[in-house]
Amino acid sequence: MKLKTLACMTLAILPFASGAAYAQDTIKIGVIAALTGPFVNIGKPFEDGIKTYMKLNGDQVAGKKIQIIYRDDGGSNVELSKRAAQELIGREKVDFLIGFSLTPSALAVAPVATQGKVPMIVMNAVTTGITARSPYMLRTSMTMQQMTEPFGTWTAQNKIGRVYSLVSDYSTGHDAEKLFAKGFTEGGGKIIGSSRTPLANPDYSPFVQRVKDEKPDALFFFAPGVEDGIGLLKAYSDKGLDKAGIKFLGVGDMTSDSPTLEALGERALGAVTVLNYSTALDNEANKTFLKAYADANPNRPPPTFVTVAAYDTMGMIYETIKRLNGKVTGEAAVKTLSGMKWNSPRGPISIDPKTRDIVQNMYIREVKRVNGKLVNQPIGTLKDVMPD
Repeated sequence: MKLKTLACMTLAILPFASGAAYAQDTIKIGVIAALTGPFVNIGKPFEDGIKTYMKLNGDQVAGKKIQIIYRDDGGSNVELSKRAAQELIGREKVDFLIGFSLTPSALAVAPVATQGKVPMIVMNAVTTGITARSPYMLRTSMTMQQMTEPFGTWTAQNKIGRVYSLVSDYSTGHDAEKLFAKGFTEGGGKIIGSSRTPLANPDYSPFVQRVKDEKPDALFFFAPGVEDGIGLLKAYSDKGLDKAGIKFLGVGDMTSDSPTLEALGERALGAVTVLNYSTALDNEANKTFLKAYADANPNRPPPTFVTVAAYDTMGMIYETIKRLNGKVTGEAAVKTLSGMKWNSPRGPISIDPKTRDIVQNMYIREVKRVNGKLVNQPIGTLKDVMPD
């Protein structure tokens, strides 16, 4: 009965969204994100990236005023995500939906966006293949496959023959484990052991001791939050895995500029991670972004890959509005965004027209001290990685 009621609500609200957006003087962008709660470290960078782009480029494009409307879903409340989308489309008549901190939120909103014919742009959720859930869904973040499978291949090619895998025990952790192992073993490496840790508040010490006893060349680790990276790397250092010659391998947010590197200090040195961005990237777009970010967000921590995804999303929306001369409809916007190429702070990116997913570089980064500061220094580039 509850599902039927929600379905009726959706159908009742969505017809109001069918009016032509191009008749308005304002382009409305609805943001659904975790702005409070345990996933705020994903949602707040959306705000930072949007603010940075608009400070640099203004709030008007093609004669239209840009209005941002935020809705907080806490990251994991799918009913709240769905209701927010219904309200934004039905009452606010937004032209774009963006955000989506976690995959369940994106999946919950997909049918609402489809019925409302409103483009939705995923700026974080990393589950592979979710853009297939709606012809109006695109992604500007990344997929787990883009990170971990090519990272496994790179690892095998760089004289690391034996790896122990340690991941959080939930679907995305299982994907990370499977995809890294696929790339690594196909490249000639061997997974000599694996463990899965509880998702909530794990004590990493016994797991790390088990890794040390197995004497691999490296440990591959994945968990969903920066606090896990801090906890694991502390245990890794305290148990002496670094001194035993066991390298640390992980996804990029395990060594985020803030708060991880500040919290760990010297213990983070030598950690090798894969990600689509580093503040240490040496290109003009990144220099422009970092300066604009500092101006727009003077009291915020350093930008993350999530911040960059939000910044790029705004750039692609502005470009779409320009190309459509301000006459934005859902179908025209999706068609314009599909196949778009963009010069991002993370390097060249594009939207694959077939999957509406992102194609981009992945960077192998090592924590080093540069000019007295700990940074994720790029040491390798995996170019134009497809999402699937």
